[in-house]
Amino acid sequence: MPDSPAPAPSAASEKKPMSNLAQRLLYGVLGAIVLLFCIWYSAWTFALFFGLVQMRMLWEFYRMMREVGYKPAALLGGALSLGLFGAIHYVNSVYHYAGVERAGTIYPMGAAEVWFDALPIAKGVLYGIGLLLPTILILREMLAWPRENQQLAPFANVGVALLGLLYVSLPMSLLSVLAFDAHGYDYRRIFALLFLVWSSDIGAYAAGKTFGRHKLAPKISPGKTWEGAVGGFLITLATGWALGYLLPELPLTYRLVVAGVVAVFGPIGDLAESMLKRSVGVKDSGRILPGHGGLLDRFDAFLFILPVLALLQLLLG
Repeated sequence: MPDSPAPAPSAASEKKPMSNLAQRLLYGVLGAIVLLFCIWYSAWTFALFFGLVQMRMLWEFYRMMREVGYKPAALLGGALSLGLFGAIHYVNSVYHYAGVERAGTIYPMGAAEVWFDALPIAKGVLYGIGLLLPTILILREMLAWPRENQQLAPFANVGVALLGLLYVSLPMSLLSVLAFDAHGYDYRRIFALLFLVWSSDIGAYAAGKTFGRHKLAPKISPGKTWEGAVGGFLITLATGWALGYLLPELPLTYRLVVAGVVAVFGPIGDLAESMLKRSVGVKDSGRILPGHGGLLDRFDAFLFILPVLALLQLLLG
């Protein structure tokens, strides 16, 4: 009996996997929609989104540190990061949630008063984390001591856990300093920051591809060039000027200073994370976004930008 012919391949089996470019476009667009919606919708969706984002970024940092033998307190660090983010958010947003504007030393009364009754608790959490953080982490190592196959000293684990909170969680928590002004939550400020960061990235990439000749930091990120850095700087300044249509109340000088901070410190944050990844031998910080890597890869620029902008906000208003 002759062999029956092999069945024709089905359409499903012939379907080609999605290309890396298609993945980047799809997940990039979806991620941008979720990001912008959470910022635009309300102060609490902004806080919920970035609170989870910074905790995931911290987890990615700890995961990379485990690649080289450290054992940071990931669960404890994550809980502390949420407490830090929540306390800084509440201290900066209490007037907004109370439905009143900041008015010097006038203490709001009535229904708004309940929000201010919780303010000492938020400040207590903030001060407690700041003052007791090393003690908490050292106690954790004492409870876990001795560890099997532990090549590094327990205080190295404490240092890595503490570094993660200072490098990742504290800067990301400072978003709340920028998001609130005397009138309450203003999503336009965070939109403006995103537009500046994206402009810096796009400008640097386009200029680097077109004119790039001189390497910026070849041992850390061979693809970056001085020409790309200059292009990113100029495009970011142009975006700072254009943001006058989004934030007309902000003077041009202020917008250009903020744009300059983003253009200078954003690439430094990117280089710092590149150095971190090279030091532990990983390509991406995570795989939560197919084609884009981890959240630490996406928000690395923020870690150097936000402390400088928060300082400017506190000094200049």
